[in-house]
Amino acid sequence: MEADPADPSKVRGFDVEIAEMIARGLGREPVFVQVAWASIEQSVERGDFEVGMSGVEDRPELRARHSVSIPYYEFHEVLAVRPGDRNRFRRLSDLAGRRVATLGQTMAYQMLVDEQARSGLIPISYDDDVHPYSDLVAGRVDAVLLDNVIAERSLRRTGGFVIQPEPAATGHYVAVFARADAALRDSANAVLRARMADGSLERTFRRWGVWNDGEAAYFRRVLAQAPATDAAAPAPASNRALRTYLPALARAAGVTLVLSCLAMALAVTIGILVAAGRVYGHPLLRALLTVYVEVMRGTPVLLQLFVIYYGLSGVVRLPAFFAAVLGLGLNYAAYESEIYRAALEAIPRAQLEAGRTLGLSEGQILRLVRGPQALRLALAPMTNDFVALLKDSSLVSVITVVELTKQTAIYATNVGSWVVPGIICAGLYLLFSLPLSRFARRLERRWSLA
Repeated sequence: MEADPADPSKVRGFDVEIAEMIARGLGREPVFVQVAWASIEQSVERGDFEVGMSGVEDRPELRARHSVSIPYYEFHEVLAVRPGDRNRFRRLSDLAGRRVATLGQTMAYQMLVDEQARSGLIPISYDDDVHPYSDLVAGRVDAVLLDNVIAERSLRRTGGFVIQPEPAATGHYVAVFARADAALRDSANAVLRARMADGSLERTFRRWGVWNDGEAAYFRRVLAQAPATDAAAPAPASNRALRTYLPALARAAGVTLVLSCLAMALAVTIGILVAAGRVYGHPLLRALLTVYVEVMRGTPVLLQLFVIYYGLSGVVRLPAFFAAVLGLGLNYAAYESEIYRAALEAIPRAQLEAGRTLGLSEGQILRLVRGPQALRLALAPMTNDFVALLKDSSLVSVITVVELTKQTAIYATNVGSWVVPGIICAGLYLLFSLPLSRFARRLERRWSLA
């Protein structure tokens, strides 16, 4: 499912046409609601819409939480590599120690995590199915594991890679309904079977170039089976799921903490230099630094991350973690510089004149008179900025850094609830930020000029 190039407000794709078939078969008019792919299952359960479709994969945990239609398409997980690696990387086991990209929270991602435990392969999670292939062509990753439908569409769109002929796994696309809507699911199943039998689904798949002999054989198997109401799979034990994900959450929390500390160190260093340049520099330098500050404060940090990681990839291919540190550091440096500049300019002019009268140079005045007092004024708000940066680090998942929030989203999707994952994630953020907040308040009380 994708936006229609002729009218971006509309969607198109074989899932759209199948949804229209189901709606017509039920005597309804389809209304399409766009949500994040990873949110489809939880959105349908909370009643945002009645049926969720768009390459939703049939999985045991999905059937444990929702009503699920009969599978209407059989896909294959395929490996895409650069042409020069065609003979080296034929299967996942050949990619030990290599970076392999996929869409997060999918069957393919779980396969990569399992292979990581066996061979040391490095899974790289993306929030979309476009950038994995562009990064493969650019050399940022060594392979991509995704559905053959996505892989073939990306090959037609961008080229620059080959798809290995041997599938890594087989899966199925389904429509998902709220758990309480089993009757609606059964009615939709009857429509899907009828459209399989009369050739409507085949014609749709042929129009979109995803029909093949394997799909025809799959349809015959489905139609040969007697219709049945699917029994819900047993729900996985939540405590077992928690034990499974705790190590990953701990690693992601470590990534968040290290990333935030490095970005803040960069922000403080650049912020001091920018503030000094705006206070003491040549008018031209002050003007240039002012432009930097206004641009960084006036544009979203998310946009800045995209520009640094993807926009500059034709010039320099920064590793994702380094790009995240650089993006957050440059953004927060603009805010830090304003704190330091205000602190420097808050020192009474009489003190500066007294220092000059005593024969001190401007450097000595900054080091002995102005700087220490400015530091006292700036330290508390700087600590508050560190807390804000710690939380903004959650944005770096868009450039494939699996930090705490991203890992929590993967956990929440797989267990079908944000309650426990959300509480754990919030607790970890509070564990990091509360001591900093208390430290800032203590500084404000101790160094208050009132």
